Amino acid sequence: MSLSAFLAENALPAAHIKYAVSSRFLSEKIDPETGKRKPMEWEIRTISGTEDEALRKTCVQQVPVPGRKHQFQRETDYDKYLGKLAVACTVFPNLNDKTLQDSYHVMGAETLLKTMLTPGEYADYIAKVQEACGF
Repeated sequence: MSLSAFLAENALPAAHIKYAVSSRFLSEKIDPETGKRKPMEWEIRTISGTEDEALRKTCVQQVPVPGRKHQFQRETDYDKYLGKLAVACTVFPNLNDKTLQDSYHVMGAETLLKTMLTPGEYADYIAKVQEACGF
């Protein structure tokens, strides 16, 4: 048996995924079949396990154990984690772009993402990001 297939230089890179999150954001390209403008495709990348672990750690908080003084347990805020994951995996559009944030009157990529998308679109996008990451 050879371990060469597992070497970094032999591993295939994870492909970026293009996904039309919403039909509200239209590109300038015309679909030849319908004659209408196509929805803009967002670009999603996969993050590494190391990046994912770092994201999870930023979403952990110490919560008091009920009925036990001075004892705490760790809990992960999964909504916060999923928001951070979506931002980390989004290549296009650049959610950190000041002009884009200013146009929605928000500060921060996570807030921008939640403001740009409707609740249903946001839920679909989170699901697509998780799928891209292999969840």
